[in-house]
Amino acid sequence: MQFRQKALSKLQSPEELDLPVRFARPQGRLVLIVTVVVMAAASFWAVTGSVSSTLKASAILTHAQGSYVLQSPVAGQVTAVLAKEGERLDANSPLLKVRTQQGDQIVRTIAAGRVTTLLATIGAVVTTGANVATLERTDDASDRLMAVVYVPADSASTVPVGASVDLTVQSVPKDEYGVLRGRVKAVGRTAETQQQITAFLGDSQLGAQFSQQGRPVAVLVRLERSSVTKSGYKWSTADGPPYALDSMTQATGAIRLAEQRPIDWLLP
Repeated sequence: MQFRQKALSKLQSPEELDLPVRFARPQGRLVLIVTVVVMAAASFWAVTGSVSSTLKASAILTHAQGSYVLQSPVAGQVTAVLAKEGERLDANSPLLKVRTQQGDQIVRTIAAGRVTTLLATIGAVVTTGANVATLERTDDASDRLMAVVYVPADSASTVPVGASVDLTVQSVPKDEYGVLRGRVKAVGRTAETQQQITAFLGDSQLGAQFSQQGRPVAVLVRLERSSVTKSGYKWSTADGPPYALDSMTQATGAIRLAEQRPIDWLLP
């Protein structure tokens, strides 16, 4: 009975057909306009814009010819060290004097280069074939430095020749002097073993370090030159560090890969 009374009351009430109907509030229209603008901007960027990604990997500054380990051709006791680390020597230059059963013998360099490590000291006893020094091959003292970035083998195919590279050098404070600029000159065709890396750099520890995550591919980076910086190379800051760069300095390379359009991600 109560339900019937409510129904009768509803029939007797006016329908209020003369009152305007509000379809949306002003706040709702504002949200709709903003949504349409955002969608239009996103669609425009998807068609005309591009996205670039970077590949980061360990790197080292060196010369393109690499290094070599000098081994003693004789056995005996070292009586004199005729060079010092950092010194550049010509091919066939005297490096050590070794006292043997046949008399004093001179250990000489094989190729021109800079002495990066001296393993033999005065008084040390060396055997035939023992490692006595490491030299970095250079034809001239002014030879420009390069950078070698060891990238994972499964990512090497994405690295284009000519791509820009930013190098964070360990010996240079990034917050103060920025990053070193370069461009990809060449990408290795095959992954390198620990032994190959060691042979090129002349350092077994570096060979083990750069191959920790598997066999990498070597990417050769040409450093951009500058006539206004102390180092002679281009940096992200105007002046760069107020000192020269040393070879065999480790770094981290960020390679800018080829740009891709977002619309490509949506298309089959």
